[in-house]
Amino acid sequence: MENASYIALSRQTALWRQMDQIANNMANLNTAGYKGEHELFTDYVAQVRTDRSLFKDKVAFTQDFGMVRDLSEGALETTGNSLDVAISGKGYFEVETANGQRYYTRDGHFKLNANGELATAAGDLVLNDAQQPIFIAPGETEITFNRDGSISTENGPIGRLRLVSFADERALKKVSGGLYDAGEQAAEPAQAPNLVQGMIEASNVNPMLEMTRMIQVQRAYDTAQQMIDTEHDRVRSAIDAYAKTFS
Repeated sequence: MENASYIALSRQTALWRQMDQIANNMANLNTAGYKGEHELFTDYVAQVRTDRSLFKDKVAFTQDFGMVRDLSEGALETTGNSLDVAISGKGYFEVETANGQRYYTRDGHFKLNANGELATAAGDLVLNDAQQPIFIAPGETEITFNRDGSISTENGPIGRLRLVSFADERALKKVSGGLYDAGEQAAEPAQAPNLVQGMIEASNVNPMLEMTRMIQVQRAYDTAQQMIDTEHDRVRSAIDAYAKTFS
């Protein structure tokens, strides 16, 4: 009874984490540049005693193997805001937080802060190819982002966005607010960047697919619970029958 219950419980625990991940994807349906994530599972094979003898048997438990990030590009949505910039293809913007930490994002919903610097919606500074903040002079209103990342106003060129790529994008660690930490990876200049002004990359989460997965996970969880209940009833019936035999 213990082995069967533990197997079912390991499955339920994995399904619970999978449901949390699905819920997180659903919560970020409207988060610009968000990449959906999915749990990976594997079997953990352990040797257990089948009775009081020395003989052992192999039992497979469900184990979380890790998480995989869907790197497919989200749809590009028109906003009409000249400070919005979408990356078509590979690449990340480099930003700097208030404490000097540098992160990376595909969310190009930008604004100008009180100092006239280009910043993210959360206030993090967007960096140029010299890894310095991008300043827009007072009175400059015609801001143009070209496909190669260069920026100009009615008064001429003012710099170029720092667009980078990584050897292993899935190794980037998600921080918060659509930001990623490169860890030990080195950021390399993106090859042939392709920016689109006045657009935002939407989340790549498919709501219908996530709802289907949610239903499947719920049914699998219920099946595991039925297995636990059935095994419990079987053992209880066996104990009752044994007790009646010696009563």
